[in-house]
Amino acid sequence: MRELSFRRIGRIGAVLAGIILTCTVAVAQEAAHGGGPTNLMSDFKAIGLGAAAAFAIAVSVIGAAYAVGRIGSAALGAAAEKPELLTRSILFVALAEGLAVLGFAIAMMLIQKI
Repeated sequence: MRELSFRRIGRIGAVLAGIILTCTVAVAQEAAHGGGPTNLMSDFKAIGLGAAAAFAIAVSVIGAAYAVGRIGSAALGAAAEKPELLTRSILFVALAEGLAVLGFAIAMMLIQKI
């Protein structure tokens, strides 16, 4: 298993920070054009919900990618030795990918509250 280096953690942190900043800029632009919240507290609520949606989708997609990578390689290794295990192992890969779909659904629910 590969270690998480500081460089790798820094890259992941930079991606998450970029997603959160993009969300807040989009909310601020919407508020400036009159389509968004009217008072300061609802601005903070909208920014918080946008950041929560970005965090939900980012964490679920990163987790799903990690799981699919690990499970997929193990599944193909098992299928190379026993071909009858391929259909069963594809099911586990699909379950791991369902994590990303659930994160996307939660993010959409949070965005609908903005």
